Amino acid sequence: MHKFFVPKSSIDANKAIIEGEDVKHIYKVLRLQVGEKVSINNSCGKEYIGEITYIDKKVVNINILKENPINNESPIEVYLFQGMPKSTKMDLIVQKNTELGVKSITPIITKRVELKTEIMEFKKDKEIDKKIIRWNRIALEASKQSKRSLIPVINEPIEFENLLLELKAMDLVVVPYENEEGYGMKKLIEDIDKETINKVAIIIGPEGGFEEFEISKLKQIGSKIITLGPRILRTETAGFTCLSLIMYEFGDLGGSVK
Repeated sequence: MHKFFVPKSSIDANKAIIEGEDVKHIYKVLRLQVGEKVSINNSCGKEYIGEITYIDKKVVNINILKENPINNESPIEVYLFQGMPKSTKMDLIVQKNTELGVKSITPIITKRVELKTEIMEFKKDKEIDKKIIRWNRIALEASKQSKRSLIPVINEPIEFENLLLELKAMDLVVVPYENEEGYGMKKLIEDIDKETINKVAIIIGPEGGFEEFEISKLKQIGSKIITLGPRILRTETAGFTCLSLIMYEFGDLGGSVK
């Protein structure tokens, strides 16, 4: 059954309306017909099973048959703070971390971010707004594909000092670091009480990695600096590797033992 996210305001009683780009996708790509059933999400986590009653080039009308009590979100909230990568690598980062269940993604501007000058220019001419719109669109599409109940938010880039302030709200901050050798995820899991962890932040450095002073500042606020193993991972790989491990240990990746 195909799934669509609509604004909460587009659902009224037992009726829902699909507008925008999804309409073309419905009639031209998926070739759905009147009478077919679809899944509708109100973009706030509530889902319904509905039946298509009308299709044209601008709108699709849905008759809501019942509420679907399914919740595909992890019991733990994981926030990714990603060192701003070059080129289109952020597209892949957004897509794969969305599939794995990340709550939000915030690009960070660290000392070694090679795009720092370019980012400043983005802010001047609003080009960064276009990128954020694209990244949120990728998150939306990945949420549909992976049957998420919520769409993760892709935020505007922040400076490293602002990152430190954001981390105060987290129960656990995990920082994979290529120069860390003796402390990994297995030992981290042994050292903490899982029952006290609800919000986890993952901090990933850019292609050039973190500066020592940045790691020092992260340590000062209680961050756990870990190794992901003997092999050096690319910045776009490190995030969803770490997220996978956390979702396996704290969340719902891997299924239930019951």
